[in-house]
Amino acid sequence: MYRDVSETAIALFLERGFDAVSVAEVAAAAEISKPTLFRYFPTKEDLVLHRFADHETEPARVVAARAEGTSPVAALRARFLDGLDRRDPVTGLNDAPAVLDFHRLLYGTPALAARLHGYLERSEAALASALGGGLDARLAAAQIIAVQRVLALENWRRMAAGERADDVHGEAVEAAQRAFGRLGEGLGGFGGPEVSRTIRAMMPE
Repeated sequence: MYRDVSETAIALFLERGFDAVSVAEVAAAAEISKPTLFRYFPTKEDLVLHRFADHETEPARVVAARAEGTSPVAALRARFLDGLDRRDPVTGLNDAPAVLDFHRLLYGTPALAARLHGYLERSEAALASALGGGLDARLAAAQIIAVQRVLALENWRRMAAGERADDVHGEAVEAAQRAFGRLGEGLGGFGGPEVSRTIRAMMPE
């Protein structure tokens, strides 16, 4: 239901513009009532940003599942680099027309861009918790999420300007390596083996 209604809404927004389509029109197109739609999506913006829901806690999950002796920054760097190789839209390095259209809708609509910050804040909070909590963890999480956001936004801007993902891939990898390298230097050994054991103890069986 979430996916189907979201896809219906996004198709309408891409065709006519986010502000030109009402929630009632989305509900009618999805063949559900307006109250039912709001039970699934508290706001109109969430109809679009549902695509980010699965990624909200991804950094925290990566940190929690990392191999013994691997730092959080190293684990997240490996995850981001893998995303670049897979052309994961979350990294911004994807030139598929449908992905470009979605990103234009997202970044070109002030209400959506503003709502996206809420997802990023929750992602940051989840990561801080996975890092052990406390001020140092929150500071580290803020820096990590910011680096991922800026890298993805830069990749998307290049895609929006007409560059090809395959052509940009090498430079995107270099930029990610450089950014995460500086993060690692700045954060030192934050989240070492002791934190790793603590996180795993918190995870459900």
